[in-house]
Amino acid sequence: MRWILLGLCVVILLGFVIPEPRIIPVDNASSTDWNKDTFWYEPWGSSGVHKGIDIFAQKGTSVLATTHQLIIYQGQKPKGGNIVLALGPKWRLHYYAHLDSIDVDGITLLFSGSKIGTVVSTGNAQGKAPHLHYSIVALFPHFWLADESTQGSKKAHYLDPILYLSAAD
Repeated sequence: MRWILLGLCVVILLGFVIPEPRIIPVDNASSTDWNKDTFWYEPWGSSGVHKGIDIFAQKGTSVLATTHQLIIYQGQKPKGGNIVLALGPKWRLHYYAHLDSIDVDGITLLFSGSKIGTVVSTGNAQGKAPHLHYSIVALFPHFWLADESTQGSKKAHYLDPILYLSAAD
């Protein structure tokens, strides 16, 4: 039993030391392609607050892996439309939503900059300008980020993509 716990601890620690090169997940996008005030914006439909950012681009623009990551889910959800969920370094989930096409299949290891799909507006974004909704969820909570805002306790898990991507811009 002790070896199992030790092995689990080693795996968890390794997840924190994997290199994390970062790029903006929409081909040729920059910080001017999203509104800097949309993370945790409210009111935001049935979600209450907007827990990510929308990166606007022309329909068909490539969506790229933000960092090295393991694709763990691809499919459809009512709000997100065509989505991809990936596990990245530091035990962070990267959520890509409103995709037109999904170019990955099954559990797949991708490197930063690998193509995931293309931009459009599926799910609850239908009829809106083409964009990628991008969110980051920390599996290990960052308690110091929680605050008194609406749903502010969730900020311990939902990380601000703008701050995350500032190293990539």
